[in-house]
Amino acid sequence: MAGLRLGPLLRYVDWDTGARATVWVEADRPCTAEVRCADGARGSAHTFQIHGHHYAMVLVTGLTPGTDTTYEVLLDGHRVWPLAESSLPPSVIRMPDVPSGGVAVSFGSCRWAAAPYGEHDPVGPDALDTLAAKLAAEPAAVRPDVLILLGDQVYADETSKATRRWLAARRDLDEPPGAQVADYEEYTRLYYESWLEPKVRWLLSTVPSCMIFDDHDVIDDWNTSAAWLAEMRETPWWRERILSGLMSYWVYQQLGNLSPEELRTDELYAAVRGTPDGTDRLRRFASEADADPACVRWSYRRDFGRTRLLMVDTRAARVLDEQERAMLDEEEALWLRDEALDEPASYDHLLIGTSLPWLLPPLVHDAEGWNAAMCRGERGARWARFGEKLRRAADLEHWAAFPSSFDRLTRLIAQVGGGQDAPATVCVLSGDVHHAYIAEPKWLEDAEPPRARVLQLTCSPVHNSIPKSIRLGFRFGWSRAGRRLGRVFARHARAPRPPVSWRKSGGPWFGNHLMTLTLRGRSASLRLDQARATGSRQSPGARLVTVDDRELTADRDAPRGGG
Repeated sequence: MAGLRLGPLLRYVDWDTGARATVWVEADRPCTAEVRCADGARGSAHTFQIHGHHYAMVLVTGLTPGTDTTYEVLLDGHRVWPLAESSLPPSVIRMPDVPSGGVAVSFGSCRWAAAPYGEHDPVGPDALDTLAAKLAAEPAAVRPDVLILLGDQVYADETSKATRRWLAARRDLDEPPGAQVADYEEYTRLYYESWLEPKVRWLLSTVPSCMIFDDHDVIDDWNTSAAWLAEMRETPWWRERILSGLMSYWVYQQLGNLSPEELRTDELYAAVRGTPDGTDRLRRFASEADADPACVRWSYRRDFGRTRLLMVDTRAARVLDEQERAMLDEEEALWLRDEALDEPASYDHLLIGTSLPWLLPPLVHDAEGWNAAMCRGERGARWARFGEKLRRAADLEHWAAFPSSFDRLTRLIAQVGGGQDAPATVCVLSGDVHHAYIAEPKWLEDAEPPRARVLQLTCSPVHNSIPKSIRLGFRFGWSRAGRRLGRVFARHARAPRPPVSWRKSGGPWFGNHLMTLTLRGRSASLRLDQARATGSRQSPGARLVTVDDRELTADRDAPRGGG
């Protein structure tokens, strides 16, 4: 009898019709996966195979807008979810009230798997696990409509003690890549460790999720420079690592980002499902994506009523030539522009999901721009060599390290936020930097400022840590003295003045967080919740504490387009 190995994960919920959703599962053998809802909606799909693992993406149809319905999962007709021994509430598919409903999105990045129950957690309570516990204990509590996970869902290069023991039982950790993951099977272990914790598993089964990778999903500093990539390709283990990382990302994360229409027309998905073993076909795809990143688009668009999310790949889509360095290749940049400008009157809020912040502490921004200039030879070969070493040591690889891309994104945001059809807000959602903050740009005097309120919203980590020295560095980076020091870097780099200045309007906050945006009509509010430990070391607990709660816009204008 088939068993459920991982999942279910509720992924796509249709905000256009309010009648469809997708549910992802992993089984332990080939079978037919079926989702049955209490209101009669259902769907089924046969599993496909990758490296001996069996997966299904089930399209559920017949759902009713504006309703909640519980569901169960069956494999070959036998119920496997909810788990028989579970005390957690039933999993629910909540359908939006199309087209009038607003949306609440909770987001964050950088999540180590939570420590096993009863063990001391050196980085503090997991914000995602704490949210799950709160919602499970209080079924009537307000829950997010969508989880947006902005990268580092797994850490391929920083494994837990339990995973290191598991790795040591299957290979010699004295051989590279040591205690990092090496292949697809080892990647599956990371996803089990991260998503099998009972409360997190339940949360992912009942709140839809959108995901994008960042560097640790593959390796720290992934694609930081052409020199870095050339060195990695010389190692004996890198090729298997990058192919396995891209393959597992496609299976465990990317498939669920796609709409039913995108799944139906996706040639790779059809090919993998159309053969008894899709491993070779998926491996060929990953090899092509590694050799020519422009042949694949990991970025995607989701519309939640009158809120548009553009989730942007800021890792695989880079141009690494030092003289033409860009965060996004030309096709990717044009895709972002076209999607942002597509029928602007059809949305009230634009969310740009990018794992890496657009607006950093000013000192950090100027240091990254200076480093980029050094690395491209602005001050000669010796400075270029020093700049490359510093780039890797200090992780100088955000939007500021790609000055032309920073300027291009800034111009796009100004264009989207201006004019008669401007949305109420344009919010750049980011993580990566292991603290949370809110920043607001100010356009230069000769530029017309956008009508929309523009914000950089950064929330990281969900469950990780940051050394005290780096905390102090970030605080200094926001200070007046830090800003002045940054201009010294900019002058040495001969860097032009950026098209915007910006200030911090909230934070920095340090700890494990989730940030929630609530968007109704043209109003927007923000809440930042921090997970804090309760109880004792022998009986640990956690609760969410709201550390910031603010209105971003008031609903003074009537919604456009009948929303």
